[in-house]
Order: sequence, then C-alpha cells, then structure tokens
Amino acid sequence: MAVENRPATSLQFVVALIIINKLLSSVGQSKQGFGTTSLPPKLSSLSIAGKLHIDPHTLNIASTDFGNMVREYPQAVFRPSSVEDIRTLVKFVHDGKEDSSPLKNLTITARGHGHSVRGQATARDGIVVEMSALSSNENARGGRVSVSVSQRKSHGNYADVGGEALWIDVLQETLKHGLTPVSWTDYLYLTVGGTLSNAGISGSTFRYGPQISNVFEMDVITGTGELATCSARRNRDLFYAVLGGLGQFGIITRARIALEPAPQRVIWARLLYCDFSAFTRDQERLIAINGRYDERALDYQEGAVLMHQGSPNNWRSSFFPASDRSRIVSLITKNDIVYCLEVAKYYDNSTKCFVDKVMEDLLQGLSYVPKFRFQKDVTYVEFLNRVRDGELKLRSQGSWEVPHPWLNLFVPKSRISDFNVRVLKDIILRNNITSGPVLIYPMNKNKWDDRMSAVIPDEDVFYTVGFLQSSGPDDWRDFDLQNEEVLRCCEESGMGAKQYLPKYDARDEWKKHFGSKLVNFQRAKAKFDPKTILSPGQRIFN
Repeated sequence: MAVENRPATSLQFVVALIIINKLLSSVGQSKQGFGTTSLPPKLSSLSIAGKLHIDPHTLNIASTDFGNMVREYPQAVFRPSSVEDIRTLVKFVHDGKEDSSPLKNLTITARGHGHSVRGQATARDGIVVEMSALSSNENARGGRVSVSVSQRKSHGNYADVGGEALWIDVLQETLKHGLTPVSWTDYLYLTVGGTLSNAGISGSTFRYGPQISNVFEMDVITGTGELATCSARRNRDLFYAVLGGLGQFGIITRARIALEPAPQRVIWARLLYCDFSAFTRDQERLIAINGRYDERALDYQEGAVLMHQGSPNNWRSSFFPASDRSRIVSLITKNDIVYCLEVAKYYDNSTKCFVDKVMEDLLQGLSYVPKFRFQKDVTYVEFLNRVRDGELKLRSQGSWEVPHPWLNLFVPKSRISDFNVRVLKDIILRNNITSGPVLIYPMNKNKWDDRMSAVIPDEDVFYTVGFLQSSGPDDWRDFDLQNEEVLRCCEESGMGAKQYLPKYDARDEWKKHFGSKLVNFQRAKAKFDPKTILSPGQRIFN
C-alpha cells in the first residue's frame, strides 16, 4: 500500500494547487491590466487576509454590475465574516494611505447586489467588499433581520436589518410578526444598504416618502474605520449625509427600519390614457391625497408609457389579460403613445368591507379612455414581488445578464409637459429603438427630508422618468446615444431635471447636480472619508 508515501504525495498535490492558482491569478491579472500580480505585502499580512480573494473568476464577477456596460477590475474581493472584519479593512487602508505607501491609491467599494448600472459598485484596482458574505455567515441570525414589536404605540415597531440584507428577506421576516416596511422599490432583490445609499423609490413614495425617509437609526463604518451609530439625534451629520449619499461617507452595516401593520391583499388597477395632460392631471390629483394614515389615500401609484415598439406587457409585470391585448395594441398603434396609470389600494380583513368603495371614489371622475380600465385582486406579497417572475423568465432565457443602458431622471412638474413633447414624442419616437419599460409618475417633495444627501428638483411636485432598457451586447451604445440626446435636450431647454442613480464624468457636472447641497456634501466627505477611500465607482472625488 506504500502508506509511508502518502504525506509526500499530499504535500506535492497541495504545492501544485498553490502554483496553479498563482499562475492563473497572474494570467488573469495580466489580461485585466493590474499593476501588480499580488496584494501589497502589508495587506497580505493582515489577520483578515484569508478573506481577500484574487482568483480571476471572483475578480471578473466583481468587475461589472447589473448595467453590464462598465468593466473595472479590483485587486481583490473581500468576503467578511463580521462587521468588525470590514472595520479592520477600512481602518488599515485609511491608516496606510501615505504618499510613499503602496496603499496610497487603494480604494474600497461595498457591493450589495451589484444593481448599479454604470459601474458604481466597482473599484478599479481597489477592493470590493462582498456584503452578502455577512448573511452567509452561519452565525447571522435570520439573515441579520431582527424585528422589535412595541407594546406602546408611541414607541413604534421597527426592524434592525443588516446593510447586506435583501428587501425580500426583510419583508418575509417582518410578515412573520404581522408587520411590514411601508416604502419599497419595485424590485425587492436589492440590499438595504444599497437603496439607502441612493434613496429607494417606487409608487409608494408619494405617500410614505422614499426609503431614506423611513429610517430611525444606522450603524456606519466611516472612511476612517470608525464604527458609529447615527440617527436624527445622535451623530446627525453622519446620519443625514449617508442617506442618499451614494456610499461616499460610510458603509451601512445596520439600519433600523420603520414598520407598520401589514395588509393582506391588494386591489391593483391600470387605466389607459391617450391625452398626456389628462394623465398627469389625474396623477397629481391622486397624490394630493397622501396622509400617511388617511384611509382615502392610495398606497401606490405609478405611470408608464406604452409605445408600438414594445409590448403592453413587459418583464416588469404581465398585467393585461391576453384577451384584451389586441385592442390595447390597436389603441397604441392609433395614437403612437398611450399613457398607463397604475394604482393600488391595500386592505385586510378589517377594511375589506369598504375597500371597493374607497377605490371607486378615488377613480371616479378620472379621464382615462372608457372601457380601458383593468383590475386585479392579489395578495400583498404577490404585488410587492411582481417583478420577480419577469426576472426568472429572463434568466431562464439568458436575457437577464445583458447590458442595461438605463436612464433615470427627476423632472419638475412645471416642465413635464415640455418633456413629453420634446423627449417622448420627439426623441424617443423618432429614434424608434425604445422597447423596454418607460416609467413616469409624480412625487411630493414634502415627503423628502432636504437635510439628506439625495438631490431632487426644487418644486413641490416632481416626476420620476425611467427608461429601463435592455440591449444586446453590441447595441447598448445606441441607447446610450439616445440617453445623451435626452440629457442634452433637458440641459439646453433648462428643464432643471436631475439624474437619479447619477452618472457624470466631469467635476463641473457633479457640482451642478448637487447645487446648493455641494458645500455640505464636500464638508461631510472631508470629515468622514478624508482620504477618499470609499465608493470610487461613483467618480465624484476619485
């Protein structure tokens, strides 16, 4: 049996694996343009070095995002087992940033679900922190979602949630207690830290505000490596800076999210319009009823643009009955553009008896095209998670991980009719390439907190417009050219539009984007990330 030879054989096998791995890493890094083939020695000597991964496959995944148009390779991907691991890494990089140090240009990006579209979740030659590793830690309780149910109304209910947690996991855990967050994004497979770093918007925003307006407290690792708890009363400058701060001031490791009793079912309706003025007038009328506890108010309202290039149903939601598809297509063909108002009213056993009347009262007198109102009654979870089915279908077809040249804008109410004429009816129809979802719906400024970093137009009502395009691997630039034409039109006509999920290439563009908030934004950066370590993919300070 030659038992005495086994140790030598095993050792040789291990050594061979190490050599092969180093060769693969070197080859992968050479192709990807790294300046070095290994981590700086000081970094390699850290106690957490074993959680830094440099194999080509891992680096390749971390080099791009949902947009799939930008590729920026990091030096390493960090998979932390704890919040302390992240703090150790950030503090080490911060302390080692000296002019003569090999770490002087090293940066760090916290990557949630990688759902950015312009490389914001990447870190060229830096370190990408894979936040999902915290949830995979076997010691993480319930996916790091802890629900607190208050016995006194004055205290309120809340969930303490890991920054890496997906909103779908938050929903499933809170529903076990009969509770739910009230402000959502349309897609639930996003991380809490990711959406809070932007704003977190959907059709619930007009009533409940963005997700950043529904946070009580956070734990944040700043760019100096400090772990700080912040709220509106404690470390408030950090609290307001981080919310909507594009990851520039810290890594969110915990957020305390407001909860309210969960409904059970949803009346969900869509109404079609041929007249844009009637469409926006009705939208604005409906969002004017927006009291948080007003039973007369809708719980959700969005709008969309239907054009002949696409289908009435799309990957976001297959809503319209097959039996009505032909007459909807006929309406679109006749008018080139049709506008779709989408509304929802939640209910449970206690409100079931009068929810139909509330819905009818809300929709009475609206100016949609007669006989083009469609309605469903679905569960609360089915409604919130409506995009998931479309995603799974696209994944099965290999059509999910494709380029997504998205453009999202906030347009002041005073210019939305102009936007319709100049952009939708001119640029979009003329180019004749837009086939993905186009969203357009209003929000109320008073549901946002101006102390936060998120940037919105300076009008009481403004619209979000989202061009959610998918393309082939070679034609995404055609959509990008159209996006540039849209942005140029907004700029030259003085619409005062702001990008949501912004991407700019020049410092002057960022300066104009932030406007009056620039001074506070720069001041917060100097205080909480003075060596510009965090979120280089945003390209604001790096």
